[in-house]
Amino acid sequence: MCETDFFLAQSISTGGKIYRRHLKRLFDLSAAIWALLLIWPFLLLIHLLLRLSIGVSIIFRQERPGFMGRPFTIYKYRTMTHERDSSGRLLPDKDRITRVGQFLRSFSLDELPEIFNVLKGDMSLVGPRPLMMQYLGRYTPEQARRHEVPPGITGWAQINGRNDIAWEEKFNLDVWYVDHQSFKLDIYIIAKTFWKVFRREGISHDGYATAPEFMGSSLNAVRSNNRTEENIT
Repeated sequence: MCETDFFLAQSISTGGKIYRRHLKRLFDLSAAIWALLLIWPFLLLIHLLLRLSIGVSIIFRQERPGFMGRPFTIYKYRTMTHERDSSGRLLPDKDRITRVGQFLRSFSLDELPEIFNVLKGDMSLVGPRPLMMQYLGRYTPEQARRHEVPPGITGWAQINGRNDIAWEEKFNLDVWYVDHQSFKLDIYIIAKTFWKVFRREGISHDGYATAPEFMGSSLNAVRSNNRTEENIT
């Protein structure tokens, strides 16, 4: 994490208890409604472009863990086709992603339908990103604390490396946000998100479309090895 970001965040992340408990949901609703009013023509344009490039079913739906790990259905724009090889298996991502889809991903525009998740209360504007359901059993107890708040469209980890940092570092940033969230910090994260998206920073990890699958931290691996040794002895 950039030292400037860290010290700035420390200075604006105080006094957030009332916001967390009572005002954050109100802020999410108000901001999401205003965002939809402002960008609906742009959403309509994306909708038409995807229909032309992909066809029907332009919304990608997937179950993700939300607040306290409870599953919900996330909405995103579909950026890839369903093309398969002669054996019926899906082609690699790089062969299925469309030009429109590549453009949407490069500016994170495929995330825009998540605004409807915010309206439903499944997500917040700011919070740890909702990852895969199978990751729940792979977290350490400290990493699992990222689910103590609703997941967000953007977050502290997203403006401090996003997919270009290690999973453990990302989870540390998520938990830091859980302990320090405030209105001022959320505004700061949202503002910096626009800058990061404009510069297209941290979109993907080297060699991956987004990031490698999280298989569990080294700490989990050590615990597993210890249990195995105990069983042997």
